[in-house]
Amino acid sequence: MKSFTSTRKTDVKVDMRQFLGMIAVIAIPVALQNLLSTTGSMVDTIMLASLGEKTVGAVGLCAQFSSLLFSCYWGFVGGGMLFFSQYWGAGDHENIRKSYGMTLSFMLIPGIAFAIFAVCFPEVVMNLYTDSKDIQVIGIQYLKIIGFAYPLQVIAMAMSALLRSIERVKIPLAGGIAAVLTNFICNYILIFGKLGFPALGVRGAAIGTVISSAVNILVIVVLAKAHKAPFLLDFSQHFKWNRKLIKLYLQKCFPIICNELLIGIGNMMINIVLGHQVDEAIAATAVFRTLEGIIISFFSGFSNASSILVGKEVGAGHHELAFARAWRLVYLCSGLIGGVALILILVHQPLLHVMGLSGASFEYATGMLIIYAVICLIRMGNWVQNDTFRAAGDAGFGSIMEITFMFLMVQPAIHLANDYFHAPFLLVFALCYIDEPVRYIIMQRHLYSRKWIRPVSDSGLATIGAFREKYGVKVGKVK
Repeated sequence: MKSFTSTRKTDVKVDMRQFLGMIAVIAIPVALQNLLSTTGSMVDTIMLASLGEKTVGAVGLCAQFSSLLFSCYWGFVGGGMLFFSQYWGAGDHENIRKSYGMTLSFMLIPGIAFAIFAVCFPEVVMNLYTDSKDIQVIGIQYLKIIGFAYPLQVIAMAMSALLRSIERVKIPLAGGIAAVLTNFICNYILIFGKLGFPALGVRGAAIGTVISSAVNILVIVVLAKAHKAPFLLDFSQHFKWNRKLIKLYLQKCFPIICNELLIGIGNMMINIVLGHQVDEAIAATAVFRTLEGIIISFFSGFSNASSILVGKEVGAGHHELAFARAWRLVYLCSGLIGGVALILILVHQPLLHVMGLSGASFEYATGMLIIYAVICLIRMGNWVQNDTFRAAGDAGFGSIMEITFMFLMVQPAIHLANDYFHAPFLLVFALCYIDEPVRYIIMQRHLYSRKWIRPVSDSGLATIGAFREKYGVKVGKVK
């Protein structure tokens, strides 16, 4: 049996200073963009806190519906970035354009569907997430308006995914900054009725989100045109697909789509359990999700860097370099996210009070943050490994692991604890992460097996046979 050191060893030497610089160039702008978006959500929560805990809880539950939309289209984002980054590394510009057209088209299907559901059937959505009538009424008002933002957010996400994959990360960052500023100004005016506008409360927050989503797209398009960013505005080339590319695209995307959709459903089932607790626990969960978003926002920048830096080298046929980068990125991301979680714990008291929590809701949120801080190092390690496998062409392994453990371990544990044993709320919450340590061990074994390096570009396919022979990697016939 090979030792841990021997499985990690490659002939490629990585200049850590240069490597960290490359990560920073990609990761920091992406992290800042996502952090700004999450900060905007936190500002929304702070502004809405003056309207009461039920309003905060209602908007938090609506955010879980938005998260389900995210799960439905994120499979195409992950699949798209696989193709964007690998074709970028191979210099195959024509297929980048075609892959972007497919990604945008498939993403818009759930985006439009969720918009129709939110605008036309908000009562059904809110009844699913909570049985509190007061919270339902507030949430319905919010959903009827926020639904118009969903297709806009999908378009902005597709644009950002392409620009990040071709290492033009500053353009979507600028769009994110403009969106957050717009959202803040509109919320202040429309929630509280400033500058002669009526005080619209929760409806004002929804209108602000719709306007800011449109501004995000506008800024990205203007800057892409001004800086001559390739591919994004080549509309005539986006839809010249062929059967072979569509088949390959859907083959790679299908496991990710299944993963994100089924995990989204699993998370919805978890949120339904958490949403049927006492009102104080619902409010605490809404605030926790916002703060969790800060951690994920910071982390996702480094996860994106991992996908791009590894996927690019796989596409170029530099597989040893891709592996050397991958395992370093996994541990670096986990270490950094641990630091962010620690900072959040240190400042949680004033932060939770500012966000309108006190008494029991404050105690619940504090407990949730402590539990999450302990598990997030492992959880984010799993996340970055899965993203790395996907970018390298192996979309199936991490997806199978996540789906299997969600429905065979997490769901039974949560429902038994909540429905049968009537366990305390914080114990039920902790069981949401019961699968993470087990999956981490399995994912680590797969990382060092190198079986996840599965190129789609001609340049990557030309060298994969020699790489596999050198390291004794057996994954079947190379197509």
